[in-house]
Amino acid sequence: MRNRLPTPPPLLRRAVALLRPRSIRGRVTALVALLAVLLLVPSGVLAGMLARQQLTNAGWMDARHAAALVAAEARAGRLESPLLTSSVPGVDLVQIVGPDRRVVASSFKAEGLAPLATVVPSAKDRQQDVQNCSILGLGCLRIAAYRVSSSPDSDIVYAGGQAPRTISPSAFDALFAVQVVVLVSLAVWAAWQVTGRTLRPVDAIRAELAATNVNDLSSRVPEPPGDDEVARLARTVNSTLERLENAKERMERVLAQQRQFASDASHELRTPIAGLRAKLEEARMYPEEIDQDVLLDRTLADVDRLQNIITDLLLLARLDGGAPTKLKKVDLAEAARAEVSRRIDRLPVRLHLAPGVVVNAVETQITRVLTNLLDNAQRHAKSTVLVEVRRDGDAAELIVSDDGDGIAEADRERIFERFTRLDASRCRDRGGTGLGLAIVRDIAHAHRGTIGVGSSEWGGARFSLRLPLADDAAEESPAPRGRLALASFSAR
Repeated sequence: MRNRLPTPPPLLRRAVALLRPRSIRGRVTALVALLAVLLLVPSGVLAGMLARQQLTNAGWMDARHAAALVAAEARAGRLESPLLTSSVPGVDLVQIVGPDRRVVASSFKAEGLAPLATVVPSAKDRQQDVQNCSILGLGCLRIAAYRVSSSPDSDIVYAGGQAPRTISPSAFDALFAVQVVVLVSLAVWAAWQVTGRTLRPVDAIRAELAATNVNDLSSRVPEPPGDDEVARLARTVNSTLERLENAKERMERVLAQQRQFASDASHELRTPIAGLRAKLEEARMYPEEIDQDVLLDRTLADVDRLQNIITDLLLLARLDGGAPTKLKKVDLAEAARAEVSRRIDRLPVRLHLAPGVVVNAVETQITRVLTNLLDNAQRHAKSTVLVEVRRDGDAAELIVSDDGDGIAEADRERIFERFTRLDASRCRDRGGTGLGLAIVRDIAHAHRGTIGVGSSEWGGARFSLRLPLADDAAEESPAPRGRLALASFSAR
C-alpha cells in the first residue's frame, strides 16, 4: 500500500483558510508580494555585499595604480623631489625606500615621515597591500607596496592615503533592507492597483447579474473594450442572457398557445358535444318517437363537425410551433389547378394562372390554404369564384375572389381571429368551423408571407396570399401576360 501523506490538523487547516485571501485581487497581490520577497531579498543582500566589496577595493586600486606609476618613473630615472601625486586623486602619501630602509624620496605630505610600511615585496610578488594604523596623527592608511625592480637591492615604493570612512556594515545592511522593503511595497501596491483595475469590469458584471431577475432578462452587462478574457466573458454573458430571454419569450409563447388551444377547444367543443348528448339522451328517453335513421344522420353530422374542429385545432397547434422545416418547391399554378380539379363545388371556379410561380413551402399546407379559401368563397359567392396566381416583384401572389356580399372594412382584421362571429351574412354558419381563415393566416406567417382581404371587382371578398418566391424562381423574368392559363371548372 502507498504511504499517505499525513493530514494536517483541523486547527492548522482553519488557520490556513483564514489567512488565505478570499478575493482574486488579494490572491494575486499576495502572490506578487511573495515573489517580490523571494527575488528582492536575496538580490538586496548580494548587492549589499558587492557594494561593500567594491568600496573596499576602490581604495586599494588607487594606491596600487599610484605605486605602479611612481615605480615606472623611478625605473626611467625621471623622479622629482618632492614626488608628484596629482595623477591619482586621494593618494597623497608616496615614499621611495631604499634597501637599507632609508627614505630616498617622498611626496610633500610624506616628508619627514618614517617608512609608511615594513612590508618588502619579493621579486616574484612585486606588489602587496597593507593597512597601517600605527602612525600617529594619520589614522589608518591603505598602503600599496611596489618593488621597483626584481634585483635584490631594489627600492620599494609605498603609496597610499587615509582609509575612507565607510558606512558601518549594520548601517549599510539597514540601507539595503529599507530599499528592499520599499521595492516590495511598490510591487504589492502596483499589483493591487492593476488587479483592481483589471477586475473592475468583472465586479460590474457581477452587480448587473445580481440585479437580473427571471421576470426581466432584457438587461445586459457592460462590455469593456478590447478582446481580453474579461471582454470575452462579458460578451459570452450577454449572449447567454439573450438566449435566455429568447427562450423565455418562446416559453411564454408556448404557454400562451397552450392556453389558447385549451380555451379554443373548451369553447368550441362544448356546444356540439352538448347537442350530441341531448340527442342521445332524447333517443334513450323516447325510443319509440325517434327515427333512428334521422338520429344517426344528425349524430354523424355532429361527429363530423367535432372531427373537423379537432383537426383544425391540432393543425393550428402545429403551426404555432414555428416555421416549417421540410420545405420543397411548389408551383402555385399546378397546386391550384390540382385542388380545383378534385373538388365538387356548387359554383364553377375560373382560373387565371401564371406558370412558373414557384415558392418554397409545405405542399400540404399550401393545399390547405386553397381548400379553406375556396370553401369560404363557395359558401358566400352568388355566381362566381376566381382563383389567380401571378408574380408581383419578388413575391408570388395567390388570389381567391368571389361575388358575394363582401366584408366590411372594420371586420377585415377580425375575420382571421379564431371563432370570430360577424353580424353580417359572412358568419361561420353553414358548416364552417370558424378556424379556416385563422389557419390560412398562420400558414402564411409560418412561410414568411402575408394574407390580406379586400373587395373584388364584383363587390365581394378578395383574399390575397403573398409568399416569397423561391430563389431560382425569383431570378427568372416574369412570364408575359399572354401566357396566362385561363380555365373554368364547373361543378358536377
